[in-house]
Amino acid sequence: MSQLDPFPPFDDIGVPVPVDIPAGFRRISLGGGFMAHNGPLYARWTGERVLLGFRVEERHTNPLKICHGGMLATFADMLVPCANMYQSTMERRFLPTISLQIDYMGLAPLGAWVQGQADVLRTTRNMLFGQGLVTADGEPALRMSGIFKMGPVLTQGSSTDPLGLKTP
Repeated sequence: MSQLDPFPPFDDIGVPVPVDIPAGFRRISLGGGFMAHNGPLYARWTGERVLLGFRVEERHTNPLKICHGGMLATFADMLVPCANMYQSTMERRFLPTISLQIDYMGLAPLGAWVQGQADVLRTTRNMLFGQGLVTADGEPALRMSGIFKMGPVLTQGSSTDPLGLKTP
């Protein structure tokens, strides 16, 4: 095994290459300017749940060329709110994170396809509770649970298909 330099120069990040995206996934616009810089993200509707994914690029990695835990946490933070868009009949709302618990279970190396899914467990007048699983190339990478505050109603986008995943 070759030895990796844990402190490579910052200019070692190569030119982005086209990414191979699994069939059925569509590029989505989600998360505002932060994800415009850190994405792109892709999504697919299975008929029962939304799957989110991204391909680990060099800009997502730590010095060991493994997806940075902060990128995985950012991705995990979006799973429950996205699941809620499709699993709930309530009005679409902004759902700021109150608590996010993450257990890292495996690595997501450079080039891995990272995919996540989540379920809404309970909603109250003020809170939404959910949990999810993230895999890297099909192997568990992290599990998460979160509590989200019921924020303001969002008016943009369809209330039944906000990411445009149900249309062919």
